[in-house]
Order: sequence, then C-alpha cells, then structure tokens
Amino acid sequence: MTMFHFFNCAILTFGPHAVYYSATPLSEYDTLGTSVKAALVYLGTALVKLVCLATFLNVSESDSFDPYQELLKALIGFIDVAGLYFALTQLTHRNISQNHKFQAVGLGWAFADSVLHRLAPLWVGARGLEFTWDYILQGLEANANLVLSISLAALGSLMWLRKNKPRTLIPIIYACAGIVSTMPSITSYLKRGLGWHFAEVVGFELFVSLVMAFFSWQLFSTCQKPSA
Repeated sequence: MTMFHFFNCAILTFGPHAVYYSATPLSEYDTLGTSVKAALVYLGTALVKLVCLATFLNVSESDSFDPYQELLKALIGFIDVAGLYFALTQLTHRNISQNHKFQAVGLGWAFADSVLHRLAPLWVGARGLEFTWDYILQGLEANANLVLSISLAALGSLMWLRKNKPRTLIPIIYACAGIVSTMPSITSYLKRGLGWHFAEVVGFELFVSLVMAFFSWQLFSTCQKPSA
C-alpha cells in the first residue's frame, strides 16, 4: 500500500512533464536536448542561489515572517531570471521556432525543480506507514510550478527574443514576469505571515498559475500577430 501511494504521488508530481512533452509538438521537433540543457542550467542556478542564501541569510530559530529576510530571498530569487535568460538566449538550440524553444526551456526548468526539491521528500515520506495528503498536494504544487515555469519562459522569450512587440504591452509583460518570479516570496508570506495551511497555499498557486498562463498566452499571441 505504501509503494502504491508513492507511485501515485510520483506520477502526479512528474507525470505531467512527460505528458506535456509527448502531447505537444515538442516531441515531434525533438526538443529533448533543449529541455536537458535548460535543466542543467537550472541546477547550476540552484547551486548559485544556495551559496547566496547560505552567505547572506541568517538562520532563524522561529518560523515567523521576517520582511527583511524575505526581501533578500526575493532578490536572490531573481538569479532564476538570470539563469532563464542564459537558457533562452545563450544556449545553442536546434533549428526550432521561438514558440517551441520557450516551451522546451520551461519544461526542462520545471522538471529539474521538481526533481531537486520534491524527489527526496517524496521517496522518504510517501512510503511511510501513515497516509497523508501532503505529498498529493506536493504533486499539485509541482503542476502549478510547471505552468508557472512555462509562463515565465514565455514572458522571458517576449522580453529578450522578440524585438518588434507593441510598446503598450511591455509594462504588462514585465509586471507578469515580476509576479511569477516573486511567487516563492508570496507563498512564504501566505504561510508564515498570514498562517495559511499548505492546502490553501497550493490552491492559491494553482489559481495564479492558470491566470498567468492565460495572460502569457494572450501576450504571446498578440506579439505573434504582424504589426499593422
């Protein structure tokens, strides 16, 4: 029963990444190499963030919300944006369109994040004797992160790769990218500052991911249209 629960949670956590790759044109254009490169860039970015967090943040014995510490975390979190910029603009890719490139990069980014942050807790905890909803919620959170990562990659693609975008959309693009980039700090405030339960935070993340996906899709579609 415990292994059955583990496999269910693992499929919920990592399955959508495989489904997204196989159900979209990414598999037809063989963009796996781009996703793997993006995942490696994410691991390097995560290492840099870990060093920065260990250097500049103080270890607090309490679990209360510290605005100064959370601000530092948010600033350090923008290292992800720098890593995503490198993955989108500096890596060599096959001859694929901008549309497929940002999806492949976002997919690899999200998969590496799930493996790094969720595989070990899932392996240790989901095989326990007692059933808990935490790892199912963790899987749902991974799905929200997948949508947010692809949305951020789409917004980054508009910011850094598309030059002829309407000027009126530029502030909206940057605002949406800022919201997605600061989601870890927002969820930390909800948990520590407002005392939200994990299920409520995951529900919020799922809602925001859908909203950001809609806005990113609309912005990308609008920028794809030829200018009059």
